[in-house]
Amino acid sequence: MKGIITVLGKDRVGIIAKVCEFLSKKNINILDISQTIVNGYFNMMMIVDMSNATDSMEIVADGLAEVGKELGVVATMQHEDIFNCMHRI
Repeated sequence: MKGIITVLGKDRVGIIAKVCEFLSKKNINILDISQTIVNGYFNMMMIVDMSNATDSMEIVADGLAEVGKELGVVATMQHEDIFNCMHRI
């Protein structure tokens, strides 16, 4: 099972580190990551493998949102299938 994580907000030190630390504690593997900074704004997208996660996707998504709040960014997570359906033309 794969998830899509997006993180958006004003750039600051430690965003990637905190998100990766959170995922590591939940035993979630990062399969792919892309991040850019445009005019001081941080944008990251990750594809993660939830196969061995210690919690359900809903619990992980809620926890990730809390990490985002602590960092002053918006962090969201969706199941890959939902993401693909939403972005299919």
